[in-house]
Amino acid sequence: MSIRVGINGFGRIGRLVFRVLSERAGFEVIGINDLFSPEVLAYLLINDSVHGRFKKEVRAEENSLYVNDKKIKVFAEKDPKMLPWKDLSVDVVVESTGLFTTKEKASAHIAAGAGRVVITAPSSDAKMFVMGVNHTSYDPKNPELRVVSNASCTTNCLAPIAKVLHDQYKIVEGLMTTVHAVTATQKTVDGPSHKDLRGGRGILNNIIPSSTGAASAVGKVIPDLKGKLTGMALRVPVSDVSVVDLTVKLEKGASKEEVAQVMRDASQKSLKGILGYTKEQVVSTDFIGSSLSAIYDEDASIELNPNFHKVIAWYDNEWGYSNRVVDLIQHMQRTA
Repeated sequence: MSIRVGINGFGRIGRLVFRVLSERAGFEVIGINDLFSPEVLAYLLINDSVHGRFKKEVRAEENSLYVNDKKIKVFAEKDPKMLPWKDLSVDVVVESTGLFTTKEKASAHIAAGAGRVVITAPSSDAKMFVMGVNHTSYDPKNPELRVVSNASCTTNCLAPIAKVLHDQYKIVEGLMTTVHAVTATQKTVDGPSHKDLRGGRGILNNIIPSSTGAASAVGKVIPDLKGKLTGMALRVPVSDVSVVDLTVKLEKGASKEEVAQVMRDASQKSLKGILGYTKEQVVSTDFIGSSLSAIYDEDASIELNPNFHKVIAWYDNEWGYSNRVVDLIQHMQRTA
Protein backbone atom coordinates (compact mmCIF):
# COMPACT_ATOMS: atom_id res chain seq x y z
CA MET A 1 0.00 0.00 0.00
CA SER A 2 1.30 3.46 -0.92
CA ILE A 3 2.27 6.01 1.70
CA ARG A 4 -0.25 8.85 1.43
CA VAL A 5 1.49 12.23 1.67
CA GLY A 6 0.23 15.77 2.11
CA ILE A 7 2.48 18.77 1.45
CA ASN A 8 2.01 22.05 3.30
CA GLY A 9 3.96 24.78 1.51
CA PHE A 10 4.87 24.36 -2.15
CA GLY A 11 8.06 26.42 -2.21
CA ARG A 12 11.54 25.23 -3.19
CA ILE A 13 11.61 22.25 -0.84
CA GLY A 14 7.92 21.41 -1.16
CA ARG A 15 8.16 21.19 -4.94
CA LEU A 16 11.41 19.23 -4.94
CA VAL A 17 10.07 16.79 -2.35
CA PHE A 18 7.12 16.35 -4.73
CA ARG A 19 9.54 15.57 -7.57
CA VAL A 20 11.40 13.03 -5.46
CA LEU A 21 8.14 11.40 -4.37
CA SER A 22 7.04 11.18 -8.01
CA GLU A 23 10.23 9.25 -8.85
CA ARG A 24 9.89 6.76 -5.99
CA ALA A 25 7.57 3.78 -5.89
CA GLY A 26 5.25 3.42 -2.92
CA PHE A 27 4.25 7.06 -2.45
CA GLU A 28 1.13 9.00 -3.37
CA VAL A 29 0.74 12.76 -2.93
CA ILE A 30 -2.87 13.27 -1.89
CA GLY A 31 -3.06 17.00 -1.26
CA ILE A 32 -1.08 20.24 -1.43
CA ASN A 33 -1.74 23.32 0.66
CA ASP A 34 -0.37 26.65 -0.56
CA LEU A 35 -1.80 30.15 -0.77
CA PHE A 36 -0.97 30.55 -4.47
CA SER A 37 -3.36 29.34 -7.15
CA PRO A 38 -3.12 25.87 -8.72
CA GLU A 39 -2.09 27.56 -11.99
CA VAL A 40 0.92 29.19 -10.31
CA LEU A 41 1.84 25.96 -8.53
CA ALA A 42 1.65 24.01 -11.80
CA TYR A 43 3.89 26.53 -13.56
CA LEU A 44 6.51 26.40 -10.79
CA LEU A 45 6.40 22.62 -10.63
CA ILE A 46 6.96 22.31 -14.38
CA ASN A 47 9.68 24.96 -14.68
CA ASP A 48 12.74 25.01 -12.44
CA SER A 49 15.70 27.25 -13.21
CA VAL A 50 18.13 24.97 -11.36
CA HIS A 51 16.86 21.43 -11.80
CA GLY A 52 15.22 21.72 -15.20
CA ARG A 53 11.74 20.94 -16.44
CA PHE A 54 9.60 18.38 -14.67
CA LYS A 55 9.37 15.31 -16.86
CA LYS A 56 5.72 14.53 -16.16
CA GLU A 57 2.61 16.12 -17.65
CA VAL A 58 1.11 18.72 -15.31
CA ARG A 59 -2.05 20.78 -15.60
CA ALA A 60 -4.22 22.81 -13.22
CA GLU A 61 -8.00 22.55 -13.14
CA GLU A 62 -10.25 24.23 -10.58
CA ASN A 63 -8.82 23.35 -7.14
CA SER A 64 -6.59 20.54 -8.29
CA LEU A 65 -3.35 19.62 -10.01
CA TYR A 66 -3.25 16.73 -12.44
CA VAL A 67 0.12 15.01 -12.78
CA ASN A 68 0.07 12.37 -15.52
CA ASP A 69 -3.73 12.55 -15.13
CA LYS A 70 -3.52 11.73 -11.40
CA LYS A 71 -5.65 14.22 -9.46
CA ILE A 72 -4.11 15.99 -6.46
CA LYS A 73 -6.31 18.30 -4.44
CA VAL A 74 -5.02 21.83 -3.82
CA PHE A 75 -6.02 23.93 -0.81
CA ALA A 76 -5.31 27.52 0.21
CA GLU A 77 -5.85 27.26 3.95
CA LYS A 78 -3.91 29.50 6.34
CA ASP A 79 -4.76 27.39 9.39
CA PRO A 80 -3.39 23.83 9.12
CA LYS A 81 -5.98 22.61 11.64
CA MET A 82 -8.64 23.23 9.00
CA LEU A 83 -7.06 20.99 6.35
CA PRO A 84 -8.98 17.79 5.46
CA TRP A 85 -6.12 15.40 6.17
CA LYS A 86 -8.45 13.02 8.03
CA ASP A 87 -10.90 12.80 5.13
CA LEU A 88 -7.98 12.19 2.76
CA SER A 89 -6.44 9.51 5.02
CA VAL A 90 -3.05 11.23 4.92
CA ASP A 91 -0.28 9.21 6.55
CA VAL A 92 2.42 11.90 6.64
CA VAL A 93 2.43 15.66 6.11
CA VAL A 94 5.56 17.37 4.81
CA GLU A 95 5.56 20.70 6.66
CA SER A 96 7.60 22.88 4.30
CA THR A 97 6.22 26.39 4.79
CA GLY A 98 9.03 27.37 7.16
CA LEU A 99 6.34 28.81 9.44
CA PHE A 100 5.25 25.86 11.58
CA THR A 101 8.60 24.65 12.88
CA THR A 102 7.73 23.94 16.51
CA LYS A 103 6.03 20.80 17.74
CA GLU A 104 3.01 22.80 18.90
CA LYS A 105 2.51 24.57 15.58
CA ALA A 106 3.18 21.54 13.40
CA SER A 107 0.82 19.44 15.55
CA ALA A 108 -2.02 21.33 13.88
CA HIS A 109 -1.67 18.75 11.11
CA ILE A 110 -2.17 15.96 13.66
CA ALA A 111 -5.29 17.74 14.89
CA ALA A 112 -6.46 17.83 11.27
CA GLY A 113 -6.13 14.06 11.04
CA ALA A 114 -2.64 13.40 9.69
CA GLY A 115 -0.77 10.42 11.07
CA ARG A 116 2.67 12.02 11.29
CA VAL A 117 4.47 15.25 10.39
CA VAL A 118 7.98 15.85 9.07
CA ILE A 119 9.20 19.44 9.42
CA THR A 120 11.65 20.39 6.66
CA ALA A 121 13.61 22.77 8.87
CA PRO A 122 15.39 22.74 12.22
CA SER A 123 13.05 22.77 15.21
CA SER A 124 13.54 24.16 18.69
CA ASP A 125 11.60 21.33 20.32
CA ALA A 126 10.70 18.58 17.82
CA LYS A 127 13.28 15.79 17.75
CA MET A 128 15.61 16.06 14.79
CA PHE A 129 16.60 13.07 12.71
CA VAL A 130 19.44 12.85 10.20
CA MET A 131 19.40 9.80 7.96
CA GLY A 132 22.53 7.72 8.40
CA VAL A 133 23.27 9.28 11.77
CA ASN A 134 20.45 8.83 14.29
CA HIS A 135 17.42 7.68 12.27
CA THR A 136 17.47 4.23 13.87
CA SER A 137 16.52 5.84 17.20
CA TYR A 138 13.09 6.72 15.80
CA ASP A 139 10.41 4.92 17.83
CA PRO A 140 7.02 4.81 16.08
CA LYS A 141 5.32 3.89 19.37
CA ASN A 142 6.46 7.12 21.03
CA PRO A 143 3.61 9.67 20.71
CA GLU A 144 6.14 12.47 21.13
CA LEU A 145 7.62 11.47 17.77
CA ARG A 146 4.50 11.93 15.68
CA VAL A 147 6.02 15.32 14.80
CA VAL A 148 9.71 15.26 13.90
CA SER A 149 12.23 17.47 12.12
CA ASN A 150 14.49 16.49 9.23
CA ALA A 151 16.95 19.13 10.54
CA SER A 152 18.57 21.49 8.02
CA CYS A 153 20.33 20.77 4.75
CA THR A 154 23.62 21.83 6.33
CA THR A 155 23.17 19.58 9.37
CA ASN A 156 22.40 16.73 6.97
CA CYS A 157 25.76 17.39 5.30
CA LEU A 158 27.78 18.00 8.44
CA ALA A 159 26.46 15.26 10.72
CA PRO A 160 27.51 12.25 8.59
CA ILE A 161 31.01 13.72 8.19
CA ALA A 162 31.23 14.41 11.92
CA LYS A 163 29.96 10.91 12.71
CA VAL A 164 32.68 9.26 10.63
CA LEU A 165 35.40 11.40 12.19
CA HIS A 166 34.11 11.00 15.74
CA ASP A 167 33.56 7.25 15.50
CA GLN A 168 37.09 6.74 14.21
CA TYR A 169 39.19 9.46 15.85
CA LYS A 170 37.04 11.28 18.47
CA ILE A 171 36.40 14.97 17.79
CA VAL A 172 37.70 17.15 20.62
CA GLU A 173 36.24 20.37 19.19
CA GLY A 174 35.61 22.01 15.86
CA LEU A 175 34.47 25.00 13.86
CA MET A 176 32.35 24.89 10.73
CA THR A 177 31.71 27.35 7.94
CA THR A 178 29.11 26.63 5.31
CA VAL A 179 29.54 28.54 2.06
CA HIS A 180 25.86 28.49 1.27
CA ALA A 181 23.82 29.10 -1.86
CA VAL A 182 21.12 31.77 -1.89
CA THR A 183 17.72 30.95 -0.41
CA ALA A 184 14.27 32.40 -1.01
CA THR A 185 14.30 34.70 2.02
CA GLN A 186 17.28 36.71 0.75
CA LYS A 187 17.00 39.99 -1.12
CA THR A 188 18.14 40.72 -4.65
CA VAL A 189 18.78 44.39 -3.77
CA ASP A 190 19.58 46.08 -0.46
CA GLY A 191 16.70 46.41 1.97
CA PRO A 192 15.72 45.98 5.61
CA SER A 193 16.02 42.59 7.28
CA HIS A 194 14.18 41.46 10.39
CA LYS A 195 16.87 38.94 11.31
CA ASP A 196 20.06 41.00 11.00
CA LEU A 197 21.25 44.06 9.12
CA ARG A 198 23.70 42.23 6.87
CA GLY A 199 20.99 39.76 5.88
CA GLY A 200 19.16 42.57 4.11
CA ARG A 201 21.98 43.27 1.67
CA GLY A 202 21.58 42.25 -1.96
CA ILE A 203 22.74 38.71 -2.66
CA LEU A 204 23.60 39.30 -6.31
CA ASN A 205 26.84 41.14 -5.56
CA ASN A 206 27.77 40.24 -1.99
CA ILE A 207 29.22 37.52 0.19
CA ILE A 208 27.06 37.81 3.30
CA PRO A 209 28.15 36.48 6.71
CA SER A 210 25.24 34.89 8.56
CA SER A 211 24.47 32.75 11.56
CA THR A 212 23.63 29.06 11.40
CA GLY A 213 22.60 26.56 14.01
CA ALA A 214 23.70 23.64 11.86
CA ALA A 215 26.90 22.87 13.76
CA SER A 216 25.39 23.07 17.23
CA ALA A 217 22.44 20.98 15.98
CA VAL A 218 24.86 18.11 15.38
CA GLY A 219 24.98 17.79 19.16
CA LYS A 220 21.28 16.95 19.10
CA VAL A 221 21.73 14.04 16.69
CA ILE A 222 25.15 12.97 18.04
CA PRO A 223 24.83 13.72 21.79
CA ASP A 224 28.53 13.06 22.42
CA LEU A 225 29.32 16.15 20.31
CA LYS A 226 27.07 18.53 22.24
CA GLY A 227 28.97 21.76 22.90
CA LYS A 228 31.94 20.68 20.79
CA LEU A 229 30.95 22.22 17.45
CA THR A 230 29.77 25.64 16.37
CA GLY A 231 29.87 27.59 13.14
CA MET A 232 28.70 30.27 10.77
CA ALA A 233 27.48 30.69 7.20
CA LEU A 234 28.68 32.73 4.26
CA ARG A 235 25.82 33.30 1.82
CA VAL A 236 27.11 33.56 -1.75
CA PRO A 237 25.45 34.43 -5.09
CA VAL A 238 24.97 30.93 -6.51
CA SER A 239 21.52 29.42 -6.97
CA ASP A 240 22.25 25.94 -5.62
CA VAL A 241 24.94 23.70 -4.08
CA SER A 242 26.76 24.61 -0.90
CA VAL A 243 29.95 23.41 0.76
CA VAL A 244 30.82 22.66 4.39
CA ASP A 245 34.29 23.56 5.67
CA LEU A 246 34.80 21.70 8.94
CA THR A 247 37.99 22.27 10.94
CA VAL A 248 38.44 19.80 13.78
CA LYS A 249 40.85 18.86 16.52
CA LEU A 250 41.03 15.07 16.82
CA GLU A 251 41.89 13.08 19.95
CA LYS A 252 43.44 10.26 17.93
CA GLY A 253 45.87 11.43 15.26
CA ALA A 254 45.54 10.46 11.61
CA SER A 255 47.10 11.39 8.30
CA LYS A 256 45.06 13.03 5.56
CA GLU A 257 45.29 9.79 3.61
CA GLU A 258 43.92 7.81 6.54
CA VAL A 259 40.99 10.21 6.95
CA ALA A 260 40.29 9.98 3.22
CA GLN A 261 40.29 6.18 3.39
CA VAL A 262 37.83 6.20 6.29
CA MET A 263 35.55 8.55 4.34
CA ARG A 264 35.84 6.41 1.22
CA ASP A 265 35.00 3.25 3.16
CA ALA A 266 31.96 4.87 4.79
CA SER A 267 30.71 6.11 1.41
CA GLN A 268 30.81 2.55 0.09
CA LYS A 269 29.47 0.75 3.17
CA SER A 270 27.86 2.20 6.30
CA LEU A 271 26.81 5.52 4.73
CA LYS A 272 26.27 4.42 1.14
CA GLY A 273 23.63 6.65 -0.45
CA ILE A 274 24.20 9.32 2.21
CA LEU A 275 27.91 10.15 1.97
CA GLY A 276 29.83 10.45 -1.27
CA TYR A 277 33.54 10.69 -2.04
CA THR A 278 35.44 12.46 -4.79
CA LYS A 279 39.05 13.07 -5.73
CA GLU A 280 38.19 14.88 -8.95
CA GLN A 281 38.84 18.58 -9.62
CA VAL A 282 35.24 19.56 -8.97
CA VAL A 283 33.39 22.86 -8.54
CA SER A 284 29.94 23.55 -7.13
CA THR A 285 27.82 23.09 -10.27
CA ASP A 286 29.18 19.56 -10.64
CA PHE A 287 26.93 18.59 -7.74
CA ILE A 288 23.61 20.01 -8.94
CA GLY A 289 21.19 17.12 -8.80
CA SER A 290 23.22 15.04 -6.35
CA SER A 291 20.93 13.02 -4.09
CA LEU A 292 23.67 12.56 -1.48
CA SER A 293 23.71 14.43 1.82
CA ALA A 294 27.44 15.13 1.63
CA ILE A 295 30.30 14.49 -0.79
CA TYR A 296 33.74 14.43 0.84
CA ASP A 297 36.33 16.23 -1.31
CA GLU A 298 39.71 14.61 -0.69
CA ASP A 299 41.84 17.03 -2.69
CA ALA A 300 40.26 20.12 -1.10
CA SER A 301 40.63 18.75 2.44
CA ILE A 302 43.89 19.52 4.25
CA GLU A 303 45.92 18.43 7.28
CA LEU A 304 47.97 20.75 9.48
CA ASN A 305 49.11 17.92 11.73
CA PRO A 306 47.70 14.48 12.60
CA ASN A 307 45.35 15.98 15.19
CA PHE A 308 44.19 19.03 13.23
CA HIS A 309 42.25 18.65 9.97
CA LYS A 310 40.09 20.67 7.62
CA VAL A 311 37.43 18.54 5.94
CA ILE A 312 35.53 19.77 2.87
CA ALA A 313 32.15 18.35 1.85
CA TRP A 314 29.78 19.45 -0.92
CA TYR A 315 26.00 19.17 -0.91
CA ASP A 316 23.08 20.03 -3.14
CA ASN A 317 21.19 21.87 -0.43
CA GLU A 318 17.91 21.46 -2.33
CA TRP A 319 17.87 18.07 -4.06
CA GLY A 320 19.99 16.14 -1.58
CA TYR A 321 17.93 17.44 1.35
CA SER A 322 14.63 16.68 -0.38
CA ASN A 323 15.76 13.09 -0.89
CA ARG A 324 16.47 12.77 2.83
CA VAL A 325 12.98 14.07 3.65
CA VAL A 326 11.51 11.25 1.59
CA ASP A 327 13.94 8.72 3.09
CA LEU A 328 12.86 9.75 6.59
CA ILE A 329 9.17 9.43 5.69
CA GLN A 330 9.83 5.98 4.29
CA HIS A 331 11.77 4.92 7.39
CA MET A 332 9.04 6.20 9.73
CA GLN A 333 6.31 4.33 7.89
CA ARG A 334 8.32 1.12 7.57
CA THR A 335 8.91 0.98 11.30
CA ALA A 336 5.32 1.89 12.21
